[in-house]
Amino acid sequence: MVAPMTGQFCAPVQRWFDGRFAGPTEAQRGGWAAIAAGQDALIMAPTGSGKTLAAFLAGIDGLVRRGAAGTLGDGVKIVYVSPLKALGADVERNLQAPLRGIAAAATELGVATPTIRTALRTGDSTATERARILRQPPHLLITTPESLYLLLTSTRGRAILAGCEQVIVDEIHALLGNRRGAHLALSLERLDALCGRRSQRIGLSATVDPPEEAARLLVGQDEQGRPRACAQVDAGRRASLDLKLEIPTETLSAVASRTAWDDVYVRIAALLAEHRSALIFVPSRRLSERVAHDLEQRLGEGLVAAHHGALAKRTRQLVEARLQSGALKAVVATASLELGIDVGEVELVIQIGSTRNISVLRQRIGRACHSVGGTPKGRIFA
Repeated sequence: MVAPMTGQFCAPVQRWFDGRFAGPTEAQRGGWAAIAAGQDALIMAPTGSGKTLAAFLAGIDGLVRRGAAGTLGDGVKIVYVSPLKALGADVERNLQAPLRGIAAAATELGVATPTIRTALRTGDSTATERARILRQPPHLLITTPESLYLLLTSTRGRAILAGCEQVIVDEIHALLGNRRGAHLALSLERLDALCGRRSQRIGLSATVDPPEEAARLLVGQDEQGRPRACAQVDAGRRASLDLKLEIPTETLSAVASRTAWDDVYVRIAALLAEHRSALIFVPSRRLSERVAHDLEQRLGEGLVAAHHGALAKRTRQLVEARLQSGALKAVVATASLELGIDVGEVELVIQIGSTRNISVLRQRIGRACHSVGGTPKGRIFA
């Protein structure tokens, strides 16, 4: 269905890739080889190393090839599962550029290919959007574990998923050891039963540990209860980090005083003055609103915003767009922005308080300098 690495993709995909990138990253080379061999694969690499493109481009290449041959047909061929609605929306938006570029390359080469359709189905989708997906199924469906489950329980949803060939599970570490992960594992088995064959499964993560547990969640067991084979593409999860711990001058206690908070704000303001933009992570929605308000009072109106799951979809999207465009100096967020959402050219991540988990901290710090070869910079306030 796909080619193992750059140089062996179909001509339109190859032309677009060569015009956009100097060459494949280690994650892409290893991922494409495993995917082309028909293996299930867990691709592990630092944030900004091209993992998402490693998973998608191989599948898109197969769709383009079959489109050119007139054998693509309708129905969902690739399912992308994100643990966050906002991440799914971001991926759906970012996919349009390569799809447009590949279509333009096909036109230049005189290769006739149909439009490859994408769609987003999450809890934020309107009734109209959900109906459109059933009426005109996309080739590439972006969804969440919960929405995939709902599609598998409806007659029309099952009909559009019956031809699925590939499943991509992004940020798989966020699903390890919890009920959402167990629920998704069951849905993937139900999907295979519906299709009458196993779909190829691809997992992505920058911080997963141990990888064996993630691979087991991704591919499950065979009929004899033995773990299925899964290629592990480890392109260096241990990226270099620029970290510093900030400790207030006042003695630490269970509850920070107003003086301690003033000290924190002074230091954060100084850090923001040295960087174009920053993400500030806090433990709760209430604290995100409070810190955003207090920092805005110091930095100026419209330069700081809060971001968390309780905000309306439109509000979250507006904050994300303003951060990407550089209109905001800082966004104060909960876990809502810790995964692979495109946050633009963020130079610094600030963590206020403990994440209670090292992998979560690494994931958040990785939001800064989100590019190939970049060194993520983080400052942790005790």
